[in-house]
Amino acid sequence: MSDKLKDKRILLVDDDSDILISMQAAFEPTGAVIETASNGNKAVELAEKHDPDLVVLDMMLPGRSGFLVLEKIKSKKPKNAKPFVIMITGNQGARHKMYAESLGVSEYLNKPVKLDKLIATAERLLSPPPAAV
Repeated sequence: MSDKLKDKRILLVDDDSDILISMQAAFEPTGAVIETASNGNKAVELAEKHDPDLVVLDMMLPGRSGFLVLEKIKSKKPKNAKPFVIMITGNQGARHKMYAESLGVSEYLNKPVKLDKLIATAERLLSPPPAAV
């Protein structure tokens, strides 16, 4: 396993505890610093407090939807500034994807998400760009 995520702060947000536990188990071997939230309000609180490098965000959440969380944590930040956000959803609609992209989402993945794909996407988003030659 690569160390591309070592010491990166990653916030995992999902109201399904099984999914949250699975994602946490997948990310732990990467050396990332993991935090979890099971509702939108807690996600915003943790994001503001700890300034994560990456947020893996479910769209449908109690308290505050994934869209409202995304809007709150990405407002007033340049498009490619952290936190990068991977939104995961069971909703197949293109309209939701376009809306998420307008709010600054980095990736939009449909559930069920393969955990290796999730890790690879996180590594790609958090890896420094190759040096210009």
